[in-house]
Amino acid sequence: MRTPPEATRWRPRLSTSAWIIVINVLFYAAQLVVPLAGGGSERAAPHLETYLALYPGDLLKGYLWQLVTFQLLHGGILHITLNCAMLYMFGRPVEDAIGRVNFLILYFGSGAFGGLVQAGASLMFPTHFGYLPGFGFPPVVGASAGVFGLIAAFALLNAELPITTLIAFIIPVTMRAKYLIVAELLVAVFGILHPVDNVAHAAHLGGILAGLAYVRFGLNRQHRSFAWSGWRVIARRRPELVKTPAARSAAGWQQPAPPTEEIPPAEFISKEVDPILDKISAHGIQSLTPRERRILELAREKMRHS
Repeated sequence: MRTPPEATRWRPRLSTSAWIIVINVLFYAAQLVVPLAGGGSERAAPHLETYLALYPGDLLKGYLWQLVTFQLLHGGILHITLNCAMLYMFGRPVEDAIGRVNFLILYFGSGAFGGLVQAGASLMFPTHFGYLPGFGFPPVVGASAGVFGLIAAFALLNAELPITTLIAFIIPVTMRAKYLIVAELLVAVFGILHPVDNVAHAAHLGGILAGLAYVRFGLNRQHRSFAWSGWRVIARRRPELVKTPAARSAAGWQQPAPPTEEIPPAEFISKEVDPILDKISAHGIQSLTPRERRILELAREKMRHS
């Protein structure tokens, strides 16, 4: 019994960055709903920020979970919208490049280190960072530190890639990705030196530094030299059929070639291409064998001529 083509057709999976966006939205909804649990009485349920936001003084008491949980809370609809938009734009390319596990370490690690920098700076310079006698420090919430680390990682992985961004969400400017790092650093440092808002600029700076450090020292050479615009075209468009003749290396020996039988396209995708894409999603492109890389390369060539 053969499986119908509709059953083997490629179905895109929700990326890790998309799941994080969903979780952020759920936590924001909980932030709005939980205080209403007491019906407005004096015994109304406390805000989630009481337990999950980052308070510099609480870290000295051992409340280390706040370095992670503060990244799931937000201070308003504009705050969560901007963070999730940046996560959507830069999350999937970085995840595709370095794999799911490295992506999670990079994102939450940058956020946690950013929170640590914010807390440390607040304790060293309390007045400069909003300390009020009798009230303490304002809570720190938001995914911005992790997002800033993610953008820095993207820019370092794709330093020469031309991108177009909007200054003040109005003026389009095209530049190479590496200049995003410079822009991030300037905004964070200026915000620390001249605080005129409630933005945790020190957390942003920590996130940027953590993202750069992880790409530079935490990933292997193959990840660091990865070309972002390479295989993702294949992941989004499916080939009709791929024929892969045997290839001869420079040394003169023949590499094992992918199958050359003209099998139905849906069956070929299911048996040959889909497992490779799943492997990239789980472990990163560096995990592919030479044979698997050749299948993707020939698939891309096939699409260019189709």
